[in-house]
Amino acid sequence: MAMVYTAGLAQGLGLVTFPAASTILTSPDYFALTDTAYGALFIPQAALAVAASLLGAALYRQLGIQRVYLVGLAADLGAMLLLVASRFVMAEQGLTYGVLLVATSCMGLGFGFLVPVLNTVVAALFPRTSDKAVLALNALLGLGTALAPAFVALFVGLGIWWGLPLLVAVLLVGLLVAGRGGSSLDTAASMAAAAPATAGAHGKRHTAPTRFWPFAAFALAYGVCETLNGNWASLYMTEHFHSGTSLASLALTIFWSLVTLGRIVFASIGRWVPERLAWQVLPFVIAAAFLACALAPPSEPWLGLAGFALAGLGCSALLPLAISFGQAQLPGFSASVAGGLIAFYQVGYGLAAFGVGPVQGATGAGLGEVFGGAVVVALLAAALGLFIVRRPGAPVPGRT
Repeated sequence: MAMVYTAGLAQGLGLVTFPAASTILTSPDYFALTDTAYGALFIPQAALAVAASLLGAALYRQLGIQRVYLVGLAADLGAMLLLVASRFVMAEQGLTYGVLLVATSCMGLGFGFLVPVLNTVVAALFPRTSDKAVLALNALLGLGTALAPAFVALFVGLGIWWGLPLLVAVLLVGLLVAGRGGSSLDTAASMAAAAPATAGAHGKRHTAPTRFWPFAAFALAYGVCETLNGNWASLYMTEHFHSGTSLASLALTIFWSLVTLGRIVFASIGRWVPERLAWQVLPFVIAAAFLACALAPPSEPWLGLAGFALAGLGCSALLPLAISFGQAQLPGFSASVAGGLIAFYQVGYGLAAFGVGPVQGATGAGLGEVFGGAVVVALLAAALGLFIVRRPGAPVPGRT
């Protein structure tokens, strides 16, 4: 299923195009957005991603997973084309901001429709090794997120910051053309839908069971942790360490590269290291990374880079494993697990993407204090992870 994995790569590139361009969006030479205005860009993205994720399971049954997949790709394409178009109206600040809001809205729809589809299809195609298959898919998605800031830095150096969204748009057009033929995704969806019917006496459920909510809370807390790094790393480097655009892009590249590398490593060593160990250890790694960034003196930007590398490793395997663990522990609800967890992850995304600006305005705190306070959220994720894998009667993740 090369098309599915390529779509994951394209989604990663598109998703991080906006945060990777944060220094452009906030630069007085370009869009001149304040931190609060920049954060507010992601409110419609998060809201529509939540809505699309929650509606996904119902739309699969009505439209077929193939059509939902194509709608997700088309929404991503709209986001990239609008971001490119924003350069032509940059002089009109009100109009430009409206275009950017519509662009992030399209990205939210694309992410909310596409990512649950991809995770569901991969898990259905590889039922015996779903943990590793989902990790591999998310590793490619992570590769896209790691490449985005590097491409932005390259295109900014060439004087064409809009080169990345244009490149992603071309890739998405190719995927749309390839995805119109055949019904392989619908076949995989049928496999996923059939699994719950034979997995337990209650068959397929349409309401979330009680055991789903700890997973949901974990996904929300994780979304806050990932987004504080993924959306604010570049600005943290420029505001806290007074670094230039290149070093700011490097910090984001390092974060997403370690996210990707960690997913590959955990997919490779699952035979020797139980996947549940990730849940017991990685949230504490994120907490340590937040603490390291918060305590790093402004004169030592390399400590910030090290902190974001540590955060990337900590974030790497948690969301993919949340999806595969949830599907294993909730067989009667497995077809809706991916969409539900992506929805709660996006709630956390929205809180962190927008919340930083208002928190700073209300308290006068710098980004260092915000990162320090986020240690509490990482520890909450750790507690939830321990509860999920150690609860009485819960299947051991990664074991059949």
